[in-house]
Amino acid sequence: MLYYIFYPLKAYWSGFNVFRYLTFRAAMASLTALLISLIFGPAIIRWLKKLNFGQYIRKEHVESLYDITKHKQGTPTMGGVLIILSIAAAVILWADILNIYVLMTLGAFMFLGIVGFADDYIKVVKKRNLGLTARAKFLSQVFLAVIIATFVILFTPIPTTLNVPFLKFFSMELGLLYLVFVIIVITGASNAVNLTDGLDGLAIGCTIIAALSYAVLAYMTGNFKFADYLNIFYLPGSGELSVFCAAMVGAGLGFLWFNSPPATIFMGDTGSLALGGGLGVVAVFIKKELLLFLVGGIFVIEALSVLLQVLWFKATKKRLFLMSPIHHHFQLLGWPEPKITVRFWIVAIILMLLSLATLKLQ
Repeated sequence: MLYYIFYPLKAYWSGFNVFRYLTFRAAMASLTALLISLIFGPAIIRWLKKLNFGQYIRKEHVESLYDITKHKQGTPTMGGVLIILSIAAAVILWADILNIYVLMTLGAFMFLGIVGFADDYIKVVKKRNLGLTARAKFLSQVFLAVIIATFVILFTPIPTTLNVPFLKFFSMELGLLYLVFVIIVITGASNAVNLTDGLDGLAIGCTIIAALSYAVLAYMTGNFKFADYLNIFYLPGSGELSVFCAAMVGAGLGFLWFNSPPATIFMGDTGSLALGGGLGVVAVFIKKELLLFLVGGIFVIEALSVLLQVLWFKATKKRLFLMSPIHHHFQLLGWPEPKITVRFWIVAIILMLLSLATLKLQ
């Protein structure tokens, strides 16, 4: 919005020309989202406490974990509201809000935030611990993914191909399977972040790292010179998505201020579903879908640990891990929660560096 207000004024003062630069607007979006989170965070926490929107810690079937985490009982959840408001405000202020990729990504992000909010609301208000049914959440995510895939196929120059990181000349046309592929990317990213959100600061820290990676990737994809030099897909206008990702970084840092151990607020499904889905949509638009599995490797490991636990138990009637997702396995091994979180962040940073290295291998 500010782009349309101030950039035309460059004719009167050359200083307004700075609004044309994505790097400036991305940095300001990140700073804006950070300040909004820090300023409104305490008020949001008080509001959630007043409404008695506290976290419920399950005891049934997980008594050993309950003993470790029972002190978190009653900590305000649904803090994703703060994340969503911070990102939305920053993007509206600093991005080219008429850019179709920004509109679609922000719309998808808000939609999944609403789905997550409904899930959290049922948990904390209706006192139904599992929230929305898995079917309802999955169908909502599939519905969104179908819209995104249809938009890509009918209204954009984005190719419906499969590009594999590190394989310079490999490209496979997916055809109708592209729809299934997009569903897997968006639903997988959304649910994987959700599964990772089990320790103070873990999910939001890994999200910040992934969002920072995609801010760089989106900027490269939207810049013809960089895209041509690096031999990556070039999509005019997609650089604006770097503003969205930068806002995610800023909002994440602001939320981490309150979510760091010991957390005074949890994001809940309101935040995790939206953040994961937002990253998935950006990955689809800039043709870096498979790279998300490397950038968000921690999310993938968390999701795979749940799948492997279920399959292993069905096959052997024994547990592969003490508990899944895998961060709980380390908890039950006796690792302190902050140590698990920081070590997972370190792995996430390493994966981010590996992911950015693929740009030179295209």
